Amino acid sequence: EVHLVESGGGLVQAGGSLRLSCAASGSTFRDYAICWFRQAPGKEHEGVSCLDTRDGSTDYAASVMGRFTMSIDTKNTVYLQMNNLKPEDTAVYYCAADAALAGIWPLPASILDYWGNGTLVTVSS
Repeated sequence: EVHLVESGGGLVQAGGSLRLSCAASGSTFRDYAICWFRQAPGKEHEGVSCLDTRDGSTDYAASVMGRFTMSIDTKNTVYLQMNNLKPEDTAVYYCAADAALAGIWPLPASILDYWGNGTLVTVSS
């Protein structure tokens, strides 16, 4: 059973940085899409970025391009480095994974199989 646990959220001022972590377990994750989604109050899930575990390639939403960087380490912990944060980045951030969707971008939230419980990021102006 795949298990995803996010951490690293918190309160930060605009212009600041945070690094989110997603500890992934229950699989080798050799051919997975592992993604970050976010959901702001009253809004739908928004795809932030995805990583293809076959080659480590990443894709990003236009709204975070150049500010956010996604990476993975050898223990299958996925990171989202968020720099120059803006108030509109305020949301609950979720880690999601799927074994059949590696390399596809963008991905609708509804089709990924595995989800974490989320971590809240609040950016004050």
